[in-house]
Amino acid sequence: MTPLIVLMGVTGAGKSTVGTLIAERLGLPFRDADEFHPPANIAKMSSGQPLTDDDRWPWLDAIGAHLAAHRGRGCVVTCSALKHAYRDRLRAAVPDLRFVHLHGDMALVAARQAARQGHFMPASLVASQFATLEAPSSEEGVIALDVAATPQALAEAAIAALRETAR
Repeated sequence: MTPLIVLMGVTGAGKSTVGTLIAERLGLPFRDADEFHPPANIAKMSSGQPLTDDDRWPWLDAIGAHLAAHRGRGCVVTCSALKHAYRDRLRAAVPDLRFVHLHGDMALVAARQAARQGHFMPASLVASQFATLEAPSSEEGVIALDVAATPQALAEAAIAALRETAR
């Protein structure tokens, strides 16, 4: 299996943790979407300001280019991909892209974000992320998993669902 996988969801949902586990278990390279943000985006979020669509388009294009460069080899990338339009932007670069949507209770996610050490995204932006989220419940190629489970269980469930849908 050489899938192109994006772990999506709000900040603090566990995308990086679960994505790393999936990549390790499938023997695929892993990249965190934070690595694709220009310094201006990081500065904006660090100061507690949510990004706008105009801030996000170049970031999404860079992620899409990375995914497209891994076609046939596979990779795992994190990306909040909060809006349908953002996911469509990534699908334009890679039509066979698979999403794993990590979703859950806002209080749980906010507590996890507040406990993170050394991350530029303040917990104060969790509510804005939930407000922006357009859940992909009716979209093709999306696996939805509740973050109340352990990261290991989420990785195993995602891999099982990816294998099932690849048949």
